Formats: sequence, structure tokens, C-alpha cells
Amino acid sequence: MAILIIDDNHTNLLLLSSLAESVAGARPTSFDDPVDALYWCEKNVPELVLVDYRMPNLSGNDFIRLFRQIDGLQDIPIVMVTTENDWGVRHEALSVGATEFLAKPIDSNEFRLRVRNLLALSHAQTMLADRAKLLQFEVEKATAEVVNRERELVLRLSKAAEFRDPETGAHIYRMAFYSKLIAQSLGLPEAYQRDILEAAPMHDVGKLATPDYILLKPGKLDADEMSIMRRHAEIGAQILAGSSSALVRLAEVIAGAHHEKFDGSGYPKGLKGEEIPLAGRIVAVADVFDALTSERPYKKPWPIERARQFLQENIGSHFCPRCANAFLNSWDEVLKIRSNFPD
Repeated sequence: MAILIIDDNHTNLLLLSSLAESVAGARPTSFDDPVDALYWCEKNVPELVLVDYRMPNLSGNDFIRLFRQIDGLQDIPIVMVTTENDWGVRHEALSVGATEFLAKPIDSNEFRLRVRNLLALSHAQTMLADRAKLLQFEVEKATAEVVNRERELVLRLSKAAEFRDPETGAHIYRMAFYSKLIAQSLGLPEAYQRDILEAAPMHDVGKLATPDYILLKPGKLDADEMSIMRRHAEIGAQILAGSSSALVRLAEVIAGAHHEKFDGSGYPKGLKGEEIPLAGRIVAVADVFDALTSERPYKKPWPIERARQFLQENIGSHFCPRCANAFLNSWDEVLKIRSNFPD
């Protein structure tokens, strides 16, 4: 039991230390200067403090006030030892954080009982705090396991869609990191940046329901085929709908909105401007840019600068100005992402 005693009278200090040792079974730490005691408290945490009221440099109340300002010492029991019977002094002591009082001359039986009780209280508070930390750790651990399972589900569904789609696996990584880059450039919270990175690969999960003869067609789709292809956005949102997972709900939004256009000419709902969820507007930029610069069965990859020009020319029509400009203004990072995830 770590007991701290402060008293400028050497005889009182010896008496209090002896009585405290008889209760705690360990030699207390003692100081005759309250300033030295405060320095000690900056690196050590006592379980109980006994402090005299009248001392040079700092009074007992001044010591308590400064002691309570040190991180981690707000709940430590403090006993003020004093001959003062002035209720004003005691009220001030209580207001700055004193827990109990002992009157001089010290009654040894009273001293032992009060110290024993306060040590038990301090020990119980420590145990409770440790238990609260343990419970918090267990909750965080369980939550992390749930989140990891959700992320695994998202990744597996993304890969399932990839197997049916002629687009390369590198595409889903590039467009996901492009999406995160746009979110970062827009100043969105780090948690949102992480979530959109993990949810964006689900954007085309609805292609699981698209027939092979359309997905794998080497030429241009006719009107009927294009109508079937466009259903993948609505189907993807339906596949992901109703989840309790925030990550899957974000993926649902992205799947359903990444083909909407800022001028209202997109699909499946023809949303316009900021009616389109932000995640959909972000992923639209990332997905189109990477699709243009990647090889497909029906086309050769565009040169980077041509794709960049396409984005610039379609700001406000196809693309949200904020999202497109955030992407274009981070061009060096765009090139790094493209280099890190080659086909």
C-alpha cells in the first residue's frame, strides 16, 4: 500500500509514518516539504495521502488543490491532519478535494480505523477501474472481430463479382484507392476515408446477375443489352440492402449511385446534383477514370492525359465538380496509385 505523508514537523512525521506502517504493512513515503511531495507525485501514484494543514511554502489546502490537478490523482483519498476546528478551514479543504480529517493530537485507534477504511476504498476504486478497463478492452476486441468479419465479407463479395467481370482485379484496388484519395482531398474524416476504401470495391457486385453474353461481349452493346447491363446498379443495391453493418450500408449506397450523373442523365434513378449521395459521386469519378485507362474486351485503354481531359470536360455534367476537382488536384497521388496497382 503506497501511503504518502506530508508534515513539516519531524516528530509528527515519524509518528504518522509508524502508525501508517502498522496498518499498511509497508513503510510509507514521507516528506517535510509539500513542494518536494508534489514533484514525487508527478511520477508516482499513492493510494492514500496524509497531509498537515499548517506548513511553510504551501498550506495543506494549497497542496491538495495542486495535487488534484495532476493527471490520475483526482480520486486518491486525502486525509488532512490538523488542530484546526474552524469549519471555514474544513469547508475549504473539502472544496479543494480533501476526503477526511484527523484532529491532533492523533488518536491511534481512530487513525488505524480511518486509514484502513480509506485504503480499502482506494483499493476497491482501483479494482473497479481495472475491471472497467478490462471490460472496455473485451468490448473493443469483440467489436474489432465483427468489423473484420464485415470487411472479409465485403472483400469476398467483391472478388466474386470480379470473377464474373472481365475487369481486372487491379481495377477494384485502383478505384478504391482513388476513392479514398478523393475523400481525403475533400477533408472528410479518416474513418470515412477508410470506409470508402473498403466499400468501393463492391460497386459492381450487381454484375453477378448480368448474363455472360453481355458481360463478355467484345463489341458495343445494343439498346436492349445496355438496358440489361444498367440493371446491375439497382441489383447491387438490392443484394446489399438491409444490412446492420455500416460498411455494407455504405457499399449499398455506392452500388446504387455510382452510375448517376451530376446533370441527372445517369441511372438507375436519374438523380441530379447533390441528390446523389456523396459516396456515389466520389466513386463515379474514380470508377470512370480507371475504366477509361484500363483495357476491356470492347476497347483499348485511353492515354492518361486523354482520360484526365475527359474528366475536366465533363465536370458539372457527368461529374460532381467538388469530387472531380479533388481528384485532379491530387494528380501526383493519382499517378502513384496507378503505378502501385498495375494490371
